[in-house]
Amino acid sequence: MRKILLFCFFLSVLQGVQAQKQQASGTDPLALPASYDFGTIRQGRPVSSEITFTNTGKEPLKIENIAASCGCTTPKWSSNPVNPGASSYITVGYNAAAEGAFEKSVTVFYNGNKSKTFFIKGNVSQALPPAPANSSVQLLKQ
Repeated sequence: MRKILLFCFFLSVLQGVQAQKQQASGTDPLALPASYDFGTIRQGRPVSSEITFTNTGKEPLKIENIAASCGCTTPKWSSNPVNPGASSYITVGYNAAAEGAFEKSVTVFYNGNKSKTFFIKGNVSQALPPAPANSSVQLLKQ
């Protein structure tokens, strides 16, 4: 049992080191911007944007899952593999409930054991106040 635990530990350390080397050496096949800025958006009005990425590797790139840091961020992607040298996109939606600056993380899981995180950010402006009551409506109802 102890040998199995040591082997599993060694394997996980080795995978972590390989992932770090891959990212450091620039051989990560997923070329994705580090962040996307939505700019100023209105409170309560959903927005979305297509984040383009490129497969810079030598093997097809398959996105398996994308996880957002909160429920206000919704990613959508194609399940089709992206061939080497080709580009595709991830659609990221954001629904701003609170006023002010925001920054949310989006993690892309691909090709079995790889992942990469990018961020969406922006500023949420206050929703427009409701229109004033129209007192003339009461006259029309009479």
